[in-house]
Amino acid sequence: MKIAVLNGSPKIGNTAALVKAFQEGAEAAGHEVEVLHVGKMKIAGCLGCEYCHGKGEGTCVQKDDMEKVMPAYRNADMIVYASPIYYFDVTAQLSAAMQRVYAIGKPAKAVKTALLLTSGSPNPYSGAIGTYRDMIGFMGLEDAGIITAAGDENGSEAKLEEVRNFAKGL
Repeated sequence: MKIAVLNGSPKIGNTAALVKAFQEGAEAAGHEVEVLHVGKMKIAGCLGCEYCHGKGEGTCVQKDDMEKVMPAYRNADMIVYASPIYYFDVTAQLSAAMQRVYAIGKPAKAVKTALLLTSGSPNPYSGAIGTYRDMIGFMGLEDAGIITAAGDENGSEAKLEEVRNFAKGL
């Protein structure tokens, strides 16, 4: 299975550790994983101009780093969204990438998704999880699972092993 991981963190930290553990587990199970560091890319928000649904035929009028993301997104059998929680939601960078998929509506091949979230606080996840569930529900994709890490769980070997095992079981 081809898996595209969209890492929304703008820095290397707790989210990167979860993504690495996910990649290790998925690759150990024979899956092909491509990690896209959207948190470090220049991706603008959707303009709502509808170019993509008219003249653009599924391509966005904006020419930015989303052009690097879309091929992986289109060809993946599974999409994994990963983000730290900044003020009760995924990062602005990941949110922009998620919203820009509006250009194609639903990934062509993907049937599964997963969500990896980190936070320093114990339970700020409801906004991010709600958006994720609404989006994949609209697209008709299967939620393979949501893993969160808060406080001392971040970077702990127990949490990283949980993520590796989750990915191995896909």
